[in-house]
Amino acid sequence: MAASRQETELPACYAMVQLGLEDIAAEEIARTLGGKAKRSGGGIVVFRVDDIDRDVLQLRTTEDVFLYGWGTDALSYRAKDLDQIERWTTRDVNWDLLLKIHHAVTPKPKGKPTYRLVAQMNGVHGYRRIDARQAMARGLAGKIPASWKHAEENASVEIWLTIDGAMAICGMRLSDRTMRHRTYKYEHLPASIRPTVAAAMVRLADLKPNQTILDPMCGAGTLLAEAHLATRGKKTVDGTAWQLQLLGGDIDASHARAAQANLRQFGITDVRKWDARDLPLEDVSVDRILSNPPFGKQLASPEEIVPLYRQAIREMDRVLRPGGKCVLIVSDARVLRSAVERVPWKEERHVQVRMLGQRAFIGAYRKAK
Repeated sequence: MAASRQETELPACYAMVQLGLEDIAAEEIARTLGGKAKRSGGGIVVFRVDDIDRDVLQLRTTEDVFLYGWGTDALSYRAKDLDQIERWTTRDVNWDLLLKIHHAVTPKPKGKPTYRLVAQMNGVHGYRRIDARQAMARGLAGKIPASWKHAEENASVEIWLTIDGAMAICGMRLSDRTMRHRTYKYEHLPASIRPTVAAAMVRLADLKPNQTILDPMCGAGTLLAEAHLATRGKKTVDGTAWQLQLLGGDIDASHARAAQANLRQFGITDVRKWDARDLPLEDVSVDRILSNPPFGKQLASPEEIVPLYRQAIREMDRVLRPGGKCVLIVSDARVLRSAVERVPWKEERHVQVRMLGQRAFIGAYRKAK
């Protein structure tokens, strides 16, 4: 990713995603926006689309979306990087064009516009994060209207510099916090899955109309909410709206109540208190299963995870129709695969991600027909 000048052509965009979800985010960008990923890795997906409009804010596997300013993979880790950052920010970006696109995509602010400069840095460098931010600020001198005021939060325009080892990327943020945190979660739980990760799992499940979708350990209901939102507004080939039956439950009554509170707004009302090892459902009655089983540290003893996974997956297999799919996220891939070996499922895809500060494994399985 070399620093490059952009004049009047439509700039690229880039998405920030959870580490490990770059390929899934690129697939969503291609299928929903008709975009083409130019680079991905390290939690960044650089892409181009024919038109930059509010549709880019509808991406569900993405934490944030930016207008691309400049980028490089060749930082030296030494203080001379600061001169490069200032120079690239000054010379290699058509900030007037980025501001024009930003104003067209995002709501017009009330009162005088404000701006905020954000710098993030991972890795050991011969300078501090604040030094990198100041270098970017020097490069922006004269690029932002003089009447605009700096703000530490809720700014009209945010310009970000992200440094990770030898990589740096700089751009103008189009999204806000609701892209990553959503607005539907009235009730939160400590171990609740991140919405963007849930959205990635929904994509792996490959939902179809007229299916029954189950989350047997639903927590706050995030996976079911993302399943609903991923298919809302979709129509079949004959023009009728997709119909899905979404149901969930949890062994913890407080979790079930949280899910009910979050899902009621979507018309999802079949949320019950139950034990995932003994589901009150008929054999071969669901088409897709999405779930975030407890990680080992959430149990009284890590040894409990082995029998829990084996019993729960045996029960999932009982209710899953032949040819159905199950997508699970766990912390221990070995234990999950050991449990799956006991049922007629084939692993179609897996993804390594980071969730709750630790590595996690997403496995997508299909039951034999």
